Amino acid sequence: MTFMKSISYSIFLLVFTLCSFQGFSQQNKKNYYTTIVGFYNLENLFDTIDNPDTRDEEYLPEGKNGWTSERYWEKIGQMSRVISEIGTDVNPDGPAILGISEIENKEVVEDLVKSEKLKARNYGIVHYNSPDRRGVDVGLIYQPKYFKVTNSKSVTLKIEGEPDFYTRDQLVVSGLLDGEPVHIIVGHWPSRRGGEKRSAPKRIAAAKLGRQIIDSLYEVDPTAKIIYMGDLNDDPTNASVRRHIKTTTDKNDTVSGRMYNPMQEMYRRGIGSLAYRDNWNLFDQTMLSNDFMKKDYSSFRFYGARVFNKTYLMQPEGRYKGYPMRTFSGGIYTGGFSDHFPVYVVLVKEKK
Repeated sequence: MTFMKSISYSIFLLVFTLCSFQGFSQQNKKNYYTTIVGFYNLENLFDTIDNPDTRDEEYLPEGKNGWTSERYWEKIGQMSRVISEIGTDVNPDGPAILGISEIENKEVVEDLVKSEKLKARNYGIVHYNSPDRRGVDVGLIYQPKYFKVTNSKSVTLKIEGEPDFYTRDQLVVSGLLDGEPVHIIVGHWPSRRGGEKRSAPKRIAAAKLGRQIIDSLYEVDPTAKIIYMGDLNDDPTNASVRRHIKTTTDKNDTVSGRMYNPMQEMYRRGIGSLAYRDNWNLFDQTMLSNDFMKKDYSSFRFYGARVFNKTYLMQPEGRYKGYPMRTFSGGIYTGGFSDHFPVYVVLVKEKK
């Protein structure tokens, strides 16, 4: 399948899925609650202040990207626009919970959630500084009227024999989603720098750490509702995800402790969250534990998954037409959004 055919097919599938979600919400909105849980790689959301402890020199006014206050606030505006629209066809309040990555610090997230398009949602923030060399972290924003945080921690990835290796921590946030205990894990696994095969062991190590966190939650509560999300820098079919996170595409197979990964079927159909060399990748994933897969809707259950790729998020013309429209392209400032599309899942339960 050519790249442009793949683009068209992906858009068709997303429109079809959108219609399905709209049909559900219109027919059953009186009987069901719907909530949105998503993830978005914000692509280098840096402030303009020099941090001597990190490699942020590219994102300074005098740096090679000429990262001025004007560009920073335009980036905030672009990110807030996207977040304000994610999932609003299902729930007008948008994401109740949104994992985020490539953020420099808590302050940039505070600017984001206080922006004009998001401030009415009163998003809370969970953030810890990571040991990543560039100073980028993962985080989580949430709407307090839907989600109450009860506990959080940041877990550092350490690789035996590589004491000087540093990457993003994995964020674990536990809380009550409309009164139901839920655990969210947000990751941003090591990149493919140096080549996919050469760098694969680092992502496998990150996957093993993620699985350890999942298993530790299961030890406390075998029926725990767990959502693992993030930019994994691997596709749903890679061994790091399938073998080490232990994912499945069979909803009935999650009783064994495997995580259901709706993104694998989407990836098989040619749907991606980022493009590289005329191919789609689906690095941005959201996986769910067994209790979300049950067939009754007495509590929150999985209903569907989507990649949010509205046309305005795409490069409109040129060699990279159809790719995510990023902030810089070929070193030139374009004022776009991110090199990743957001992803999200829809959860549904009956009103009592």
